[in-house]
Amino acid sequence: MIVSILAPFTIGLCFFLFGMYAMRTGFQNLAGKKMEQWMARFTRTPYHSFWIGLIATFVLQSSSAVTVLTIGLTNAGIIQFAQTVGIILGTNLGTTVTTELVALKLESFAIPMLLVGVALWLMPRPTVRCTGLVIAGFGLIFLGIDTLKLMAKPLEQSETFRSLFLESSHSIWIGLITGVIFTALIHSGSATTVITMGLLSHQILSMETALAIVLGANVGTCFTAVIAAIGTNTASKQVAWCHTLFNVAGAVVFLPFLSQLALVSAFLTSSPSMQIAHSQTIFNLICSMVALPFVPQIARFIQWLIPDKRKPPTPTAVWIKKKTG
Repeated sequence: MIVSILAPFTIGLCFFLFGMYAMRTGFQNLAGKKMEQWMARFTRTPYHSFWIGLIATFVLQSSSAVTVLTIGLTNAGIIQFAQTVGIILGTNLGTTVTTELVALKLESFAIPMLLVGVALWLMPRPTVRCTGLVIAGFGLIFLGIDTLKLMAKPLEQSETFRSLFLESSHSIWIGLITGVIFTALIHSGSATTVITMGLLSHQILSMETALAIVLGANVGTCFTAVIAAIGTNTASKQVAWCHTLFNVAGAVVFLPFLSQLALVSAFLTSSPSMQIAHSQTIFNLICSMVALPFVPQIARFIQWLIPDKRKPPTPTAVWIKKKTG
């Protein structure tokens, strides 16, 4: 029983994460070299920052990667902290693009996409090779999803697992914490969401518990950013904690309304996987749209919460520096 669960879980997760890495590498080589320039140049207003965050997350296939890149640019002094709040809001919505694509159930195209991707990878032109990497990455993602589905049947038959999730269905907080911890461990909110989709489609989870896990996954993605901010300047720490606090606040605010969110997604589609994807999109869209007009206030609040402890130079010190310089 344990082998029949762990084997497809491990192999499927490896396929999925490796596919995400391959796709991200391909996109990075195609457009990633200009990403830093775009982020530095087109973040003058919160709305520009928002679109840059959204596009960058789709290109890099990881909100954590974009947040870490933002931390690096802030630490280098290329962009200011106030410019990054819009980027953070955009990354949250950008992650839903991958989830929506995954929910379309394109697993039957996994092997053909993988073969086409490998064939293009063997071509001499760098652009064609990178395109092949992206296509092969998508193929691996769908192959991983197909493999992960194999663990659903033994899980469904496991009384221990059923009782565990029956217990968690009585408390959406357990689902939220599960999503946070699992995503922090594997560093992929998309993978957590895909596994949740599989369990929901086999009726192992209730919709409310599944949505709580997805909200937890949103929070868990912040773990990488917090780690990346260690040893950096204050502005970089502000970026990491702004991302974390925003996602935590969104999850806590939405938690009492999971039933209503489930009803809305059920109205839009009858597919459980699509319901999860649409719910995540609705959640992130509402959170981002509500916060976007208040970006300056959010930035000031974070700067007040995590102040720059460096004391500004006194007028005398400035005068001495000018005289000696």
